[in-house]
Amino acid sequence: MEAKGYTRDGTVDLRGRPALAFRTGKWKACAFLVGYEAFERMAFYGIASNLVNYLTTQLHEDTVSSVRNVNNWSGAVWITPIVGAYIADAYLGRFWTFTISSLIYVTGMILLTMAASLKFLRPTCENGVCSKATSSQIAFFYSALYIIAIGAGGTKPNISTFGADQFDDFNPQEKRLKVSFFNWWMFSSFLGALFATLGLVYIQENLGWGLGYGVPTVGLVLSLFLFYLGTPIYRHKVSATSPTSDLIRVPASAFRNRRLPVPSDPSELHELSRQCYVASGKRQVHHSAVFKFLDKAAIKESTMSPTAQPCTVTQVEGIKLILGMFLIWLVVLIPNTIWAQINTLFVKQGTTLDRSMGPHFQIPAASLSSFVTLSMLISVPIYDRYFVPFMQARTGNPRGITLLQRIGIGSAIQVLAIAIAYAVEVKRMHVISVHGSSHPKDIVPMSIFWLLPQYVLLGVADVFNAIGLLEFFYDQAPEEMQSLGTTFFTSGIGIGNFLNSLLVTVVDKITGKYGGKSWIGNDLNDSHLDYYYGFLLVISTLNLGAFIWASSRHTYKREIIAEGAEVEAKQGSVLPVETKALELPPLGLQV
Repeated sequence: MEAKGYTRDGTVDLRGRPALAFRTGKWKACAFLVGYEAFERMAFYGIASNLVNYLTTQLHEDTVSSVRNVNNWSGAVWITPIVGAYIADAYLGRFWTFTISSLIYVTGMILLTMAASLKFLRPTCENGVCSKATSSQIAFFYSALYIIAIGAGGTKPNISTFGADQFDDFNPQEKRLKVSFFNWWMFSSFLGALFATLGLVYIQENLGWGLGYGVPTVGLVLSLFLFYLGTPIYRHKVSATSPTSDLIRVPASAFRNRRLPVPSDPSELHELSRQCYVASGKRQVHHSAVFKFLDKAAIKESTMSPTAQPCTVTQVEGIKLILGMFLIWLVVLIPNTIWAQINTLFVKQGTTLDRSMGPHFQIPAASLSSFVTLSMLISVPIYDRYFVPFMQARTGNPRGITLLQRIGIGSAIQVLAIAIAYAVEVKRMHVISVHGSSHPKDIVPMSIFWLLPQYVLLGVADVFNAIGLLEFFYDQAPEEMQSLGTTFFTSGIGIGNFLNSLLVTVVDKITGKYGGKSWIGNDLNDSHLDYYYGFLLVISTLNLGAFIWASSRHTYKREIIAEGAEVEAKQGSVLPVETKALELPPLGLQV
């Protein structure tokens, strides 16, 4: 295959023919995908970053209800990828799952634009008094939102993994290029988010919500056109087995063999020859010493029927990887809850502050989240061009630091950010007590830019945390489950939003019980948001300790992807050991 110029990882073109290495894939294919990602993120953040204001000012919901509804919708957007990833891995493949889902996504955007534009779909206002939205108006608006969530379920887990598929892991040069892929993938995502938080939010609040939703709808359609222009040069991975069959078979086999002793020598467990893996273009995974009970599934002399084959070590290791990923997933839920504040309570907090920039202009409160994006855009090139080479020289790791070290640094920066948010809110409450700004619509004489440090720090944290998590779950997932692997990343964000929704609801009910002052009331000037931020600071600090404990017990995946090319993953490296001394391109963007 290699002599004929084909890829060595078994990828094919859209017609199922072996993919030619020099004509397909790499960054020249990813350029089309990156363009789509920028426009899709512009559409998503064009909705998410200012949705809480739309619900309170246009549909006239109260603060707690609007925060809960934003979190529930955001949670759904990030949870539905579980279904989309399964469909892609088990049935349709990434390309066709993305194609169908993107049409659903665009349909939802069109309906949302209609809901914000057409008069009969919006509440009416007369003499400054606005009526509440009717049940049919609410139903139409939320139907549009959740159609978008369904569409995102098929696009989000597949577009990034489809991009990673454009690099051949059996080709050392392409594998080096792949090291920077997720950094620059997220960079394009940040560009889309920046335009949304700066441009679209201003359009929504000053030129009309219909136009503010219509612009990203048109952009999304154009990005899909660009995506399909790249069809002839895309590579497609073919799945030979159901990705979830091992999830059932391995534990069941281990349970049946529960009374049998596990051989002391792992080489006595059942495994295919290396030649079988090389011929099929698949990767052999080395035995690890964690979750030893599952090794019973690979015992050669098992209690199964004589015709039934025992599981291979690679199959068993795949389930061990899933369990290890699940443990890490549990300890990143709280950081995702902290992230959910950006589009909810941070925005409502900003509406109470002085937003003036000159005598005739007020910065929209939701636009401050653009500083999250700006800090990301600045930090990604610094991380990729300077931090990684600096750490490479000291650790020998092609990534500079391990994936879990990267995530841990991001989580620590998040703790610092919420500590600053707490301190700023304490100052805001002090200013209120001094100036007596207790009416719900009173503007606190304190600049909105006091909130800037917490936004900037959360952006820097995301460069470590979010990108590290996306790469970790893709890299550590079993080969046949890489779309499902990325749903650990998306579902973590979804559950984080749901947790925030639950926390806001429970805290409001408990603290407002028996006539007490709610921490998160409709009037933030007469609430105790500082107490809520203090609570988040405590749980995020405790969670950081839990993350350090879980990461210290994690065992990285170790693979053999070709004869003589072992992937050494003890330190989170993904490259063959004989290529440890790498000269990475400055930005990793060559084709």
